[in-house]
Amino acid sequence: MDFGVCAITKIDDVGLAVEAENLGYSDLWVPDSQMIWSDCYAFMALAARATRTIRLGTGVSVAGTRTAPVTAHSIATINRLAPGRTFLGIGTGNTAQRLMGQPPIRYAEFEEYVRVLRGLLDGAEVEYAGPGGERRPIRFDMLDLGFMQIEPRIPIHVSGFYHRTQRLAGRYGDGLVVSIPPHRDFVTRARAHAARGAAEAGRELPAGFRLSSLTTAVVLEPGETLESDRVIRDCGPFVVSSIHYIYEKIRENGGEPPPHMRGFWKEYCRLVEETPERSRHFRVHAGHCTWLHPDEAEFVTPDLIRTTCLAGTPDELVESIRHLDEAGLDHVMLLPSLETQRQTIEAFSRKVMARL
Repeated sequence: MDFGVCAITKIDDVGLAVEAENLGYSDLWVPDSQMIWSDCYAFMALAARATRTIRLGTGVSVAGTRTAPVTAHSIATINRLAPGRTFLGIGTGNTAQRLMGQPPIRYAEFEEYVRVLRGLLDGAEVEYAGPGGERRPIRFDMLDLGFMQIEPRIPIHVSGFYHRTQRLAGRYGDGLVVSIPPHRDFVTRARAHAARGAAEAGRELPAGFRLSSLTTAVVLEPGETLESDRVIRDCGPFVVSSIHYIYEKIRENGGEPPPHMRGFWKEYCRLVEETPERSRHFRVHAGHCTWLHPDEAEFVTPDLIRTTCLAGTPDELVESIRHLDEAGLDHVMLLPSLETQRQTIEAFSRKVMARL
């Protein structure tokens, strides 16, 4: 298993990429969320010039905010700057879309999007129809002049939290990105779904197919508990983003919250529903993975932390990661809060990665 950092994309803080590389992280994942963070491709261009070995990619690019040819063009441009260490993560969009007042794109649109991406990045001519347009062949032209670069081949990592998108990763992708509880049965199920998708497409999972999970990490100090103010501050922004995600899903599709959220669910709903529905998306996603809304600190319970994060003493984290590795998890990507991201990635590198 190797480890990456999912950077909060801040254009004048590209030094984080250098620090992650120096701390031994293999990948820098750069999120794509236009209403809150800096542009991911501009950040990666700067990081490509500042680093030497760390892999650089989107974590993840959002299909609904750019057409597939534009996304393919953008990542191929980064591959010109960092050939052989560029990858593309792609997803349907949760916060990025919702902060524009829109839902994530539908599965059928996403499948078509990934098909076009893979074809273009493989140098093929593909059939493409833009929004409301006629289906016509497109391809990259003038690649020999170096405006962009598709060699070495750019891996595509498909973000999928449900079995259909996990199968899509197996059908077209070189990897699957999930955000799952740190338990081996979730890992084995996700990998099995990807393998099924590959089989449906008449192929096997590619050699080196990588299963990655987004999380954050809290390395407990001696005598410290999950109720400590430091732990809540450090992991709170990531933890409550899972509540935001489930709230949107239930609001759209119905259903019940998972067991680890039921104890506070009515109180959480009461809190966010004080905001009128027309503008509620601002309140639901306030601070997304960046800072913890003061009114939401009470929902950062030990149970929720254990379900969403890698949390424990160094010995406990080493043991947990070894179990996940044995189950088939290839990569862990850490998304700390803005305030504590440097301390978090340094502590995890020094106290956990160094022992693995």
